[in-house]
Amino acid sequence: MRNPTDFDFIMIKPSHYDDDGYPIVWWRTVLPSNSLAALNGLGRDAARRKVLGPDVSINLTPIDECNTHIDPRKMARTIRKRGSRALIGLVGVQSNQYLHALDLAREFRAEGLPVVIGGFHISGCLSMLKEIPGEIQEALDLGCSIFAGEAEEGRLDQLFVDAWHDDLKPIYNYMDDLPNLAGAPTPWLPREAIKTSAPWSSFDLGRGCPFQCSFCTIINVQGRKSRFRSSEDLETMIRENYAQGIKAYFVTDDNLARNKHWEEFFDTLIRLRAEEGMAVHLTIQVDTMCHRIPGFIDKAAKAGAWRVFLGLENINPDNLIAANKRQNKITEYRHMMQMWHERGCFLLAGYILGFPGDTKESILHDIEIIKRELPIDILEFFILTPLPGSEDHRKLLYSGQWMDPDLNKYDLHHRVSHHPKMSDNEWEDAYQAAWDAYFTWDHMERVAKRHARRANGSPRRALQYMNEFRMLYSHEKVHTLEGGVIRRKRRRSRRPGIKLENPLIFYPRHWTDSLIKIARYLNGFRREKQVLKRVLAAPDRWDYMDLSISPPADDELESLGLFQETRGGAEAVVRETRVRPPNETAAAA
Repeated sequence: MRNPTDFDFIMIKPSHYDDDGYPIVWWRTVLPSNSLAALNGLGRDAARRKVLGPDVSINLTPIDECNTHIDPRKMARTIRKRGSRALIGLVGVQSNQYLHALDLAREFRAEGLPVVIGGFHISGCLSMLKEIPGEIQEALDLGCSIFAGEAEEGRLDQLFVDAWHDDLKPIYNYMDDLPNLAGAPTPWLPREAIKTSAPWSSFDLGRGCPFQCSFCTIINVQGRKSRFRSSEDLETMIRENYAQGIKAYFVTDDNLARNKHWEEFFDTLIRLRAEEGMAVHLTIQVDTMCHRIPGFIDKAAKAGAWRVFLGLENINPDNLIAANKRQNKITEYRHMMQMWHERGCFLLAGYILGFPGDTKESILHDIEIIKRELPIDILEFFILTPLPGSEDHRKLLYSGQWMDPDLNKYDLHHRVSHHPKMSDNEWEDAYQAAWDAYFTWDHMERVAKRHARRANGSPRRALQYMNEFRMLYSHEKVHTLEGGVIRRKRRRSRRPGIKLENPLIFYPRHWTDSLIKIARYLNGFRREKQVLKRVLAAPDRWDYMDLSISPPADDELESLGLFQETRGGAEAVVRETRVRPPNETAAAA
């Protein structure tokens, strides 16, 4: 019997299929899901305000499929046993996850459960395309609702009310009405829902981006006009998460340096650290011109930024212009990266392969330049992909050019279009060769040496991160951002249309593959330990120097218009960080 006082909102962040047709699921994942945190925070606020009436309890269940197997029939039995009314939300669905989300929706609908699907794929398609594409129409034909846009300002409330009254609309489209974020309910996940390799969560401080990169979907989904949370919102998020032991965060703003409240945010974190001992560790994303903002890098480091993702994308000027990424000024890269390193930050950069001017030879040539001349720690490679919701996708679609019809491949890890210079095989070979060329043991040792010479450097962490990225790509055959700890597979979860394997074949092969991977991981960790030992014992450890970490000359700074703002500031830090620390063992980590 239905319990009229309970409403269950089950939020599922779907994974996508690997090349063998199995959902990519781990025991623990690397990245937390901000989509889950944002929706759960809004749902928690709706529950507190009793939007379904004073006698109705709203129960929230956030699930990240990347670390939890989803069994729709089992979940449906649990809901029926409880007797509650329920809504299944497939949230934050990206293009590569959409077909798997649709397969899940089909199973939930077969069990008689209402389903709503939202995320970048639906929002991007409704924003950029003239007609609803076939895969979204298929969801509507199944009886699912689709949700485009953002759920603040009472929109999730309305969805709950409609679901409670069995009156869900087919389409909720808010793409022309992006909400204000200041004072809105903040992202939050309960500790038990966070199943990452290290306990950390995520939040956004702003949405939207002023730039016009043609490969990007953010500008067409979240808008070109930036919207921001307040410093009070930030403090609320930090305090609530600190109370459950969460002290590290992935700040999902596409470019935190362009958030006009960045200084207020950093000052808030610096104050909490100084006055209450509430130190946090942040992973942030910024552009390559952030060092031109006075005080930004200094305050970011003091606020707790320790991993910084740079939108490098490419070092070929012609490619950057072709992608409308004019904000990148290549001659400043080295100086900017040195400023981050001098403050003890770890640098990751995204690098896109497949711009019109690229060839396999030019890609490998540029990677060698980066390895030699830029002090990047980790370079993450992505295949230029016409993601639905981007200008690139719309141009190819309406010009009739070929794009792979299998959305599952739109993960930036598979080629889904043709290149004007490279053949399909050459492009795919170039992608594999790029990973192999960057993540060599020689270069990993070089990066560790750059860290080992600084009192605030961490050669151990540098080697650990680089080796983990190398092994995830090499051993698991997935992009590192989709990685995790201990791959899990369910035989019956295979993609529809691909034959289920015989259990006598599936299980022995899965166990054998797992044992082989464990052996490879152990060998990788053993070699990592050997390299670290060699780096720490090197006689030139504190005097090591290469081009990427050489201080810029005065005339170089002057030519960039940076001489006055850096001399005596960043350069003083360069001198200080080369001083041998009193305790070498403590500095090794």
